[in-house]
Amino acid sequence: MSGVHATARITAVPDGRGGTALPELAGEGPIALRRTRSADERAARVTVVGAMTAPLGGDRLAVHVTAAPGAVLHVDAAAATVALPGRGGERARYEVRLTVGEDAELHWLPEPLIAAEGSDLLMTTTAELAPGARLVLREEQILGRAGERPGRLTTRLTVRIGGRPLLDQELSFGPGAAGWAGPAVLHTYRAAGQLLVVDPAFEEKPAEARVPVRDAEQGESVLTPLAGPAALLTAVAPDGLCLRRLLSASVAP
Repeated sequence: MSGVHATARITAVPDGRGGTALPELAGEGPIALRRTRSADERAARVTVVGAMTAPLGGDRLAVHVTAAPGAVLHVDAAAATVALPGRGGERARYEVRLTVGEDAELHWLPEPLIAAEGSDLLMTTTAELAPGARLVLREEQILGRAGERPGRLTTRLTVRIGGRPLLDQELSFGPGAAGWAGPAVLHTYRAAGQLLVVDPAFEEKPAEARVPVRDAEQGESVLTPLAGPAALLTAVAPDGLCLRRLLSASVAP
């Protein structure tokens, strides 16, 4: 089996002074991690920096993030992730595993994932939350770079709270995926994404279902309350810029 195998790990814990420490910050292979300044005094902030072109076909990459009980962690990225074809035509795999302890808070806000022409990527994100945990998670998928056809992209998002399922969904786009360009899925749009907010405050006041934006040129979005302390904002758009605008709407409880 060809390709790069690499796993990056981030662990955040309370520092005992009202902030958050990072006892583990370990990048590997094409995944470099940098501690950066946070505007939130309680939070530690980590920026994921691509050290080389990845993922390519055949690569097996993973990022494991743990926010221990009481920690506040923000993770973002310096640039978009571009899935590219490898020499042998193999599928690439990218795994994200998020663990959020009781009364901890994690903001997982990467830049868009771009499926370049000829690429084939399986992206899985699994979030395990303890009761009382808070999570803000954004995902953005762009099908093809400017002026090119999209690659094949399959994404799976699974979120559990206290071991109970909150959200489990799989999306598949590009060559070989059934119906992805039809009117029931993306139609003429080439960008899709979602913003998930999990917050115990939703238990007292659940989010209300609504359609914040519906515009043929700018895209469409819908806010859905989930059967738990969470809300999901889903959007489709013609490009990444419009998608980010749609996902910038407030979902806070």
